[in-house]
Amino acid sequence: MLKNLLRVGGWTLLSRVTGFARDILMAAIVGAGPVMDAFAVAFRLPNHFRAIFGEGAFSSAFVPAYSRVRTQQGAAASDLFLGRILSLLLLSQLLLLAAALIWTSGLVAVLAPGFAQKGGVYDLTVDLTRITFPYLLCMTLVTLLSGALAAEKRFSAAAAAPILLNLAMIGTLAVAFLFRTPAHAAAWGVFIAGGLELASLLFAAHRGGVLAGPRWPTLSPDVRAFFRAFGPAVVGSAGVQLAMLADTVIVTFLPAGGASALYYADRLYQLPVGVIGIAAGTVLLPEMARLIAGGDEPGAHRAQNRAIGFTLVLSAPFFAAFLVIPDLIVAAMFQRGSFDATSARTAAMVLAAYTVGLPAVLLLRSVIASFTARGDTTTPLWASLTGIACNLVLKLVLWRPYGAAGLALATAIGAWINIGILWFLALRDGKASPDSMLLRTAAMVGLASVALALAMVLLRGPVTAFAAQMSAHYAREVALVLLGLAGLVLYGGLIILGARLFKVPLRRR
Repeated sequence: MLKNLLRVGGWTLLSRVTGFARDILMAAIVGAGPVMDAFAVAFRLPNHFRAIFGEGAFSSAFVPAYSRVRTQQGAAASDLFLGRILSLLLLSQLLLLAAALIWTSGLVAVLAPGFAQKGGVYDLTVDLTRITFPYLLCMTLVTLLSGALAAEKRFSAAAAAPILLNLAMIGTLAVAFLFRTPAHAAAWGVFIAGGLELASLLFAAHRGGVLAGPRWPTLSPDVRAFFRAFGPAVVGSAGVQLAMLADTVIVTFLPAGGASALYYADRLYQLPVGVIGIAAGTVLLPEMARLIAGGDEPGAHRAQNRAIGFTLVLSAPFFAAFLVIPDLIVAAMFQRGSFDATSARTAAMVLAAYTVGLPAVLLLRSVIASFTARGDTTTPLWASLTGIACNLVLKLVLWRPYGAAGLALATAIGAWINIGILWFLALRDGKASPDSMLLRTAAMVGLASVALALAMVLLRGPVTAFAAQMSAHYAREVALVLLGLAGLVLYGGLIILGARLFKVPLRRR
């Protein structure tokens, strides 16, 4: 399992690195003003629907169902099952795409009402949304093929696919002068990426022997069982997206740059979420489902504990850095060209607020696996809805005094409520069993994180002064690199020392 987790994490890391290159270019060319606000909203709208119908919700229902059919009934039955689900997805997504393209203006008016008072931004958002929305159709099919590959323990193609989005957008931004605005260049990059990602997954599914054509969507017992699990998962994902949609709606009422700050902060925040949290959950779910189907409950608990421990060790440096030096990180990454110091400060506050909930978000998919691996998507639904209700109330309270940072802080608190409920229920029902090794790992990581945070506070001043002497023009970038290297050495050393003191093996024998 750890080998697959590292493989997924490695591809995802490469995706995040190319994503940073894309966002650095975007910050320099598009900046953080009204044009970027319009693109940020136009890009988020199809992704809201994608997250509702695909990704976590779809995978949590499809992967266990597909694995069960393939294991118990054979490849022919699983191909038939896949073909039926494919037909249903195609039909639903084509109808949704047609409706969105016909009524784009109304969709933007409802989901971004604040832009209605900003005529130019509203018109630009409508135009960009018509370009980006077809991305949803391609990515829904990508999610289906990724689930089939994951059931066969083939994770690389799905993890590598987002790299194509980054490369496509870099390509179109590089020739932004050919488009009406730089935002149009970015939007067409999204459109092109959808086709590229779908083509890459079709090829991977063909090579992996899991590609099946559309079949007449008969409601067989297997398909009905899938929908019984998929329904609650969709409602749960819809709840999460409702909270995120509230961000999209509210941020359109903020002064120019509010949506941009959320976008750029989220890009940094998503680095550990994608590389570590989602990678761990992606690998853990089929592993736990397989072990539970085989009657090995203790083995499933051990797999979950290893995934949680691995997530804690790798994510702690991000948590410390995003809380202690968010301003330096944002400035070094994005402050150039059209992205000024004011934009950097706003995005840094949003990043710090998001980070309050980072541990909860990183561990969420690993904890949800306790339920979804057993076919239970209802319990995560109710936990999610409870967290979202609190999230929405807090957004309404915090957005006026704290702006975009208030929206991010509400999201963070909601994530903690969600995972707290799930962990309590998993322990109560015997669906999770943290062992002494996991507890020792958590203690070791906690102490190392505190030491790392203190070190960054103490070293920042001297390192920044030294960086300014080395390179006046790139002082921020040099300071971040030096602090990062020092922090890596310190944290790595503390983890090695702590592993010996707490008797935590860093490698499986």
